[in-house]
Amino acid sequence: MKLAGALVFLGAALLLTSGGDCGICPAIKEDVGIFLNGTPEDYVAYVKKYKDDPEILENTEKIKKCVDSKLTEEDKANALTFIEKVEASSIC
Repeated sequence: MKLAGALVFLGAALLLTSGGDCGICPAIKEDVGIFLNGTPEDYVAYVKKYKDDPEILENTEKIKKCVDSKLTEEDKANALTFIEKVEASSIC
């Protein structure tokens, strides 16, 4: 399993076991959406809204480019589908 997919699954598992409202925070859903479907420039601009630090933004771009080079479109679609299934779960 790829790293990004594993992180998505881990985050979802934490939400499901939290015992509270396991709906995914809209800001996190937006972040994941831009991370998986946006360009590196889009994602850096999104992160810059929250942390305008040159080192962080440089690393953000590197990570985004790395993920884009490793994950297939199918991997990205599967991660987004998983998030939708967590949101629709009757457990929540």
